[in-house]
Amino acid sequence: MQVPLYQAKAEFFRMLGHPVRIRVLELLQSGPLPVRDLLAAIDVEASNLSQQLAVLRRSGIVISIRDGATVSYALAGGDVADLLRAARRILTELLTGQSELLAELKQVYPQTDCVGDATGR
Repeated sequence: MQVPLYQAKAEFFRMLGHPVRIRVLELLQSGPLPVRDLLAAIDVEASNLSQQLAVLRRSGIVISIRDGATVSYALAGGDVADLLRAARRILTELLTGQSELLAELKQVYPQTDCVGDATGR
């Protein structure tokens, strides 16, 4: 039985739903990087990075490249970089909207901290 497209999409986004995986993908947008450079740029244990790279590799989003003892990773295609750029645009719009709302709240209620009432409750 074939998985419905919406379920496959949900599984895809769940696979992306880890901060280390997103950071790896962001770093790989500029080109292939050896594992040692990824470790230096991401504050995680080597075993954790290895697990996250394995998830990305199994999904087909990244590929590994071996050159002697050095293993590097690269994006499997440009679509992932496009997706990350789209996510950045969406987040920018959402956060801009939130900051505009916050500014409006501060104008309407200048004596409060926008968390509680004027007494801080």
